[in-house]
Amino acid sequence: MKATAIENDPVCFYGVGVGPGDPELITLKAARIIESSEVICYLANKEGHSQSKGIAHVHIHSTHIELPIYMPMSDDPTVGSAVYDEAAMAIGNYLMQGKSVVFLCEGDPLFFGSFSYLLERLAEHYTCEVIPGIASPNGASARLQKPLTMLKESFAVISGRHTDSHIVHTLNNFESVVIMKAGRNRVRILNLLKETNREADAHYLEYIGRDNEKIIEDISLLEKEAGPYFSLFVVLSNKRQRHD
Repeated sequence: MKATAIENDPVCFYGVGVGPGDPELITLKAARIIESSEVICYLANKEGHSQSKGIAHVHIHSTHIELPIYMPMSDDPTVGSAVYDEAAMAIGNYLMQGKSVVFLCEGDPLFFGSFSYLLERLAEHYTCEVIPGIASPNGASARLQKPLTMLKESFAVISGRHTDSHIVHTLNNFESVVIMKAGRNRVRILNLLKETNREADAHYLEYIGRDNEKIIEDISLLEKEAGPYFSLFVVLSNKRQRHD
């Protein structure tokens, strides 16, 4: 059965966006779907900690069945693929039992989201629905109180895992750029911002909306070392015109 967005279907696989970090940014619909579903699924590290579960914890109750997916940190795509294959089977087993399953996603489920890999494995067999969430670029824009785009400005979102040439091309051709997955690529990105004369346009954020949030608007003050996974650069146009 092809994936459909049937909200009242008694059995459904939901990808639920919980926003960038502040629990109060979870939408009313997301909260309702989380609370009403039988099974709560989420990515977790080897210690069992889950960022998405932490954001949504007030909506998770003792009656929920929890299904953590342990995702090892690896650059080998076959490792992640095997984890998603196994997770899809576990989720499918609950759906066949008549239990709706929620997969919690930081930010938005379809924006650099792990839910995408599960959706492509399950959509042909089960009813699926996506509950959008606030993505990290929008969360960053709000925390900086700076618009991502204005008037005729062009806007690009790229991964810090791209090649140097790709990042340089983007910085040189777009007024506004968000560089996701800065983490281990932070030093390289800092060098590329300097190379393209975009240092003064750049802002750096970690763990947006969380207790350990970090915002640096002058990136010359940023340590030249690797950062956490949940970090990004926001590079904005310095040629904006005022309209008084």
